[in-house]
Amino acid sequence: MKTKPTEAERIEMLRRAKLLTGAEGAAHAMRQINPDVFPVYPITPQTPIIQTFSKFVADGEASTEIINVESEHSAMSAAIGAATAGGRTMTATASQGLALMIENIYIAASMRLPIVLAIGNRALSGPINIHCDHSDSMLARDSGVIQFFVENAQEAYDFMIMSVPLAENHDVLLPVLVGQDGFTITHTAEPILLEEDEDVQNFVGEYEIPYPLLNLQKPTTQGPFDMPDYYFEHKRQQQAAMDAVPDAFDTVANHYAALTGRRYDAIEEYRLEDAERAIVVMGSSAGTMKEVVDDLREQGEAVGLLKVRMFRPFPTKKVREALGHVQKVAVLDRAMSFGSKGPLYMEVAEALFGAGPSMQNYVFGLGGRDLFPADIRQVFENLKNPEEMREMQYIGIRE
Repeated sequence: MKTKPTEAERIEMLRRAKLLTGAEGAAHAMRQINPDVFPVYPITPQTPIIQTFSKFVADGEASTEIINVESEHSAMSAAIGAATAGGRTMTATASQGLALMIENIYIAASMRLPIVLAIGNRALSGPINIHCDHSDSMLARDSGVIQFFVENAQEAYDFMIMSVPLAENHDVLLPVLVGQDGFTITHTAEPILLEEDEDVQNFVGEYEIPYPLLNLQKPTTQGPFDMPDYYFEHKRQQQAAMDAVPDAFDTVANHYAALTGRRYDAIEEYRLEDAERAIVVMGSSAGTMKEVVDDLREQGEAVGLLKVRMFRPFPTKKVREALGHVQKVAVLDRAMSFGSKGPLYMEVAEALFGAGPSMQNYVFGLGGRDLFPADIRQVFENLKNPEEMREMQYIGIRE
């Protein structure tokens, strides 16, 4: 169980911390990683990531080759070429930019290219909206990439760093998307603990993939036309790579904890040990929910929170172990899967199938709609009453 730091620990952390936005935190991680190639195209609310990193490069604090392209589709195309040639490659995008990239994200995953992308999560059009929800990342959920959703600026920094050795693990070799909620994290300043540049460099290590295109001593075919006699096997190999992610991530997380003292898991359990009712959520909203959980606990309510960090591959076993004893579970989705339930709800429902908890699906925060503590309290209250457990409910909507 994760608990809040003590007052002494908080004071020490604040003494060491720098006040940075999540976008700046991601850019500092990129500066320390110092990738070989960084194709870029700006889009709100991701732009501060590439803007900050570009300034680091211009000031000589990183030696990355920045490629200014004409669209996000081109950015991902350039990233594929650079990674195939044998260069450590990163990029960033959001919303319609991710939608425009999606064709090439499928290709990057199928070619087993360890490209790391910073995502400033934002609603998809239409109507046009520049604020946060998770519909952009959900568009990529079946593309074969690893997906993380972070809660705050510190996690945005840490997961950008951890994603590099995870993506480059030879049993994995897949793109990684690190999603931070647009504006809520990308543009909000928080204290971030930055590691020493040399320590980060040593942590990520030298870039090495098994079959770089430009290795003339070991010629390979990259991105060929795949007939029915091999296509199926190659898709199965992608699934095998996904199957290797949980163990690979645990190894990376352990090494990162040894370096920083911050240990991350695919999920975070908050006051779940004896909870009778629980909420499941991803992203920045977990911070508000922790405060509500604490308040309700002081009032004698047996409530808890499960924050999912890793959405792909989905940590089914961990979720089942964390929630198997809970009587009633509400899953809050910040995206819609039209004609079905919420994407996160469907994953949790599959994980808990046969385990016993009754479940409720809520959709919240679309297009940047605020989620208030009172809303969260109402969800916990609704979980008390079976007659309130309708199929799907919407939080904060005018109906």
